[in-house]
Amino acid sequence: MTADSATARDAAAASHRSAAVRDAVAAAELPRLVRLEHNLYAACFTVMKLLPARFIIDTAIRRGELRPGMTVVETSSGTFGLGLAMVCALRGYPLVLVSDPVLDDPLRIRLEELGATVEIVTEPAPVGGHQRARLDRLAEVCESYDPVFVPSQYDNPLNPAAYAGVAGLVLETIGEIDTLVGCVGSGGSMCGTASYLRQANPAMRAVAVDTHDSVLFGLPDGPRTLRGLGNSLMPGNLDHSTFDEVHWVGAAEAFSATRELHREHAVFMGPTSGASFLVARWAARSYPDRTVLALFADEGHRYQSTSGSELWLRERGLHLPVLPEGPVTVSDGAQVKGRWDRLAWGRRERPGTSGPAVRERAS
Repeated sequence: MTADSATARDAAAASHRSAAVRDAVAAAELPRLVRLEHNLYAACFTVMKLLPARFIIDTAIRRGELRPGMTVVETSSGTFGLGLAMVCALRGYPLVLVSDPVLDDPLRIRLEELGATVEIVTEPAPVGGHQRARLDRLAEVCESYDPVFVPSQYDNPLNPAAYAGVAGLVLETIGEIDTLVGCVGSGGSMCGTASYLRQANPAMRAVAVDTHDSVLFGLPDGPRTLRGLGNSLMPGNLDHSTFDEVHWVGAAEAFSATRELHREHAVFMGPTSGASFLVARWAARSYPDRTVLALFADEGHRYQSTSGSELWLRERGLHLPVLPEGPVTVSDGAQVKGRWDRLAWGRRERPGTSGPAVRERAS
């Protein structure tokens, strides 16, 4: 832990304490901690990315980087955009969000009701898909709204730093964690939470949950039915050396696990939470002497008419009567072809390299 990261941790914790008495955003940004099985816990967020959105905006205001009259401009197709819209509405800053067709109507309506201007990029770029096209449009929007502030969730180190408060809450409530499991998109939540939890337990294992056709851990880019995790571009906040293991979970498996999470535990979350639950439950049952924590990113209300609907799943061939008991273990990314694959990552620095000189263990 460097002096800069320790400073960021302390600033994040102080910001959480002071913000708790200021507005509704602060009241909703930290998760509920739920025990699912004897050694399996979940950090259940209402909207996980509300946390880094608030921390980035408030830090920028404090530093003088975001001043009255400036416009906040960002690219998002999901809950980081919602977090920004909530914070900007309360702080009084205009917001322009560049998104793509995957943005569903209920979320778009909510963003616009919060005062955000939403631009939809319809054509994907030849390389990098819609995410590259969104970034290209973002650059054009910045010229139109000068001066602007761009939170840059993929590359801003304040994104992972925001999760210091989550780690503190977990350590105070549950204690040391042996295995942390969560989905990876920008890299912020898992890399940030893991780095702070490892201050208490350096040996803690971090398990990344990705989906097929995502470039994050070395697979080729492609269309993804399961959204909210994965990426077509490599984000700067993704520190590959954080992770001991990677799981790629298919859409049908994630959707089915989400429904099972609700049915068995009365925990009503979105599909990325289902993917995290599937992997974390397997890890907890495989190693009953380890304390496992799963990160659940958002609640399930937004998905009730899509992945939360059995009719919607059947119409798209995504209904899965029985979940697999465990993943297929592969030795490299070229073997990833199944619907739930697992690879020992070994804290390697990036795809295509070997891990550091640490002993490999299963998660």
